[in-house]
Amino acid sequence: MLPAQAQLARETRGFMPENEGMALYNAASTISLTTTEKRQPIILEIGAWCGKSTVYLGTGAKQCGALLISLDHHRGSEEQQPGWEHFDDTVIDADTGRIDTLPFWRRTVESADIEDCVIGIVGNSTTVAQIWNTPIDMCFIDGGHSETAAWGDFNAWSPFVRIGGLLAIHDVFPDPRDGGRPPFEIYQAALDSGNWVDHLCEGSLRILKRISAVLD
Repeated sequence: MLPAQAQLARETRGFMPENEGMALYNAASTISLTTTEKRQPIILEIGAWCGKSTVYLGTGAKQCGALLISLDHHRGSEEQQPGWEHFDDTVIDADTGRIDTLPFWRRTVESADIEDCVIGIVGNSTTVAQIWNTPIDMCFIDGGHSETAAWGDFNAWSPFVRIGGLLAIHDVFPDPRDGGRPPFEIYQAALDSGNWVDHLCEGSLRILKRISAVLD
């Protein structure tokens, strides 16, 4: 990662510690396909906020020739709404009174010089998954942390990750005193399924590798 991109990532609004962001970058930058596969590698980001994690994943994708799909409705998750812990009034659209992080995300992607390998999709994660049919080489889940949102993202998107591909989950806290349970629960469910094994642990970031197909 270039120094200017690393500095941009540090300065961008978001909740990704630098050590965890660099772990994402390192994982994304090593994505590769077998010599018999002719398609471009695909990395999917679920939850982008203002683009902090997009910089880490996007620069990694650019380095290895992959394409990053960044999926977010850009209206903020539950804990980012007015009256909640992570509310930020600077991302409120003055005309609508609603959270809108899309303009911030676009400026971040442009400033990071990764527009050529990043595609933004604005929409609900599970709705978009209904029309998706492309294998994914790395999936990063960092959308809403409610039980409905986290399990919805996991159930909708993890089946698309190819064998040998990576699944990254953010805000995984084994101790419930440190954070909410749903990200930890989907991480544990992945391990318990026998389809995934631990690949990397950095702070609250867990990266798993798929070793078998989803069981019927």
